[in-house]
Amino acid sequence: MIASAATWEPRLRVTEIFYSLQGESRSVGWPAVFVRLTGCPLRCSYCDTAYAFSGGRWMRLEAIVASVQAYAPHHVTVTGGEPLAQPTCRELLSVLCNAGYQVSLETSGALDVSKVDPRVVLVMDLKTPGSGEARRNRLENLRCLRPQDQVKFVICDRADYEWSKAQLLTFELPERCEVLYSASYGQLAAAQLADWILADRLPVRLQVQLHKYLWGDVRGR
Repeated sequence: MIASAATWEPRLRVTEIFYSLQGESRSVGWPAVFVRLTGCPLRCSYCDTAYAFSGGRWMRLEAIVASVQAYAPHHVTVTGGEPLAQPTCRELLSVLCNAGYQVSLETSGALDVSKVDPRVVLVMDLKTPGSGEARRNRLENLRCLRPQDQVKFVICDRADYEWSKAQLLTFELPERCEVLYSASYGQLAAAQLADWILADRLPVRLQVQLHKYLWGDVRGR
């Protein structure tokens, strides 16, 4: 029997909930709870969370929040996959903010972010040509970025670097928010990317995936 609208409770398909150090973004190094939602419409060449494309388990919002609370965190990151692929993600973000957490959303930027709770810090991954998904970038999302938000470029090679540099100028990104450049793990040396950034005096922050340097490419870290 199909439940009536009056008895329906919002829920999400969740791949995993775990406690770790934030490996990227402005809050790198801080302990955080990660809520990894299932599903993603993109297939990036360097994706390291393909296990989140399918599977997972359905959880009501109250069960997700209870799992988060068990770790007594300060920071909570909602990630994926692509978390916004599940519309109820927006409701979860608001519920977590209401609970007093500092909440960030890791999103590809391929889906509309305009209705995300303004208390949430956006960490938007603008897809480079090397990802194979640059055509999916929803460029109107860039207008939604604020000083507390971050836009991230995962750079695979020199062509990606030049493309990313062009986006800085075209969309005046450093004036909108913090800009993060990350070398694609196993494809480009972080030191090489650092040299390019310094040579061009770019107003961007180099980041490495701290969790991979600590634990390798291990699920739930």
